[in-house]
Amino acid sequence: MIEILTDKIIIEIITDSQVSRDAKGQYLFDLICHHLNLLEKDYFGIRYVDPDKQRHWLEFTKSISKQMKSQPPFIMCLRVKFYPPDPAALKEEITRYLVFLQIKRDLYHGRLLCKTSDAAMLAAYILQAEIGDYDPGKHPEGYSSKFQFFPKHSEKLERRIADIHKTELIGQTPETAELKFLQKAQMLETYGVDPHPCKDVSGNPAFLAFTPFGFVVLQGNKRVHFLKWNEVTKLKFEGKTFHIYANQKEDKKIILTYFAPTPEACKHLWKCGVENQAFYKLEKSSQVRTVSSSNLFFKGSRFRYSGRVAKEVMEQSAKIKREPPEIHRYHKVSAMDSGDGTAVISSETYSPSDSVLPTPVAEHSLEMAVSRQINGAPCSIEEEKESEAGTPTVGDVTELGVDSRVAGRVQSAGGEAALSETEQVNKFVLSVLRLLLVTIGLLFVLLLLLIILTESDLDIAFLRDIRQTPEFEQFHYEYFCPLRRWFACKLRWVGGLLPCWG
Repeated sequence: MIEILTDKIIIEIITDSQVSRDAKGQYLFDLICHHLNLLEKDYFGIRYVDPDKQRHWLEFTKSISKQMKSQPPFIMCLRVKFYPPDPAALKEEITRYLVFLQIKRDLYHGRLLCKTSDAAMLAAYILQAEIGDYDPGKHPEGYSSKFQFFPKHSEKLERRIADIHKTELIGQTPETAELKFLQKAQMLETYGVDPHPCKDVSGNPAFLAFTPFGFVVLQGNKRVHFLKWNEVTKLKFEGKTFHIYANQKEDKKIILTYFAPTPEACKHLWKCGVENQAFYKLEKSSQVRTVSSSNLFFKGSRFRYSGRVAKEVMEQSAKIKREPPEIHRYHKVSAMDSGDGTAVISSETYSPSDSVLPTPVAEHSLEMAVSRQINGAPCSIEEEKESEAGTPTVGDVTELGVDSRVAGRVQSAGGEAALSETEQVNKFVLSVLRLLLVTIGLLFVLLLLLIILTESDLDIAFLRDIRQTPEFEQFHYEYFCPLRRWFACKLRWVGGLLPCWG
């Protein structure tokens, strides 16, 4: 069953009979795209959450059943995985609309941060796209307050949204309003941010994200690091530790280190980084290589991006020649198929309670709001003068609806920083031991190889010189020859050819 909501597209697999047990992720993805009549599908992916509340992207080259740790029903959602660098340049309206729904959701969950003036404009575009021109008979005073555009906003901002909708957007079709919305959103610093909660080396909360333009680190409501994709040279993780290696101007090399909540979250972060770097940085998909998370001699995770890159996707989109599929926007929370192959998509204002599966990012965005409060920045999008209130205490944060566990994590940040230092020491000692074991193993293999070569019939100068040494002759007659006879005897005994005497 596929259900299209205003914030995301829900895919629910009730039983194994709906999708073959051996079906790969690509099959399900193609099935959804066919249902939506979507051709520009490379920007999207399927996200699911495991029983441990860890987010994952469904890998298209692996079977669905092997990736799911839970039992049916499997609930997943289709969402934008790679944000288009220029969403206005997308070829088809159906693609632009799905991206519009995703960015509208980002705005609501606080992932798309902006100034009050930009927020009012974005919200007005949403109003125009969803209810059309202002009509005094249909839209009474305060009508914009019924729409939840942001995590929190003021009455003054609501009035400004309504004023723009009434006076500046008259006559715009939903398609035009959505296009203007995308153009406005694309200019913001946090466009395309899908935040991963982490901590820096000092134990301070941070959010790592990958955008069409590079790698971003957010702390509070500020972007503290930005690395272009051509500057990022390597992404690595070990356990809960994530490293970003980069070369900036004048051959300045930097290494950024962050700590994820769990090893699984760190691996997910690393895989997202590998995929985003390949998608946005490379010229051709043939340039994609399998990457390893570990050092040279240590066994680590290996991963390879399996799709097309951004340049190839845009070139393929330019070749689309079909008639644009019709989109019917209904004021419903559900979606249905019209029966004529047309995708029917709901366009009612977003309500979190309508979602079958709340996206875990909402919980992370809540933590992001806490970090903004801790750093003295506003938790919501309000007027700059109104947002200059003092930093609330942990008790105040809890009153805003933040789970007490989140507040506890904020209070224990210093203790976790100390623990992270101990973990780093333990990891260093473990790495040294691994290196020692690998070195001993290599030396042993080289010694065996040298013995085999010297005892062989190869006539090479340096082997002849070794054979002529007294040490080799002693080793040959006292150790190698008896050992060879013992092995030959055991082999004959196992083969049952003849008994082995003294």
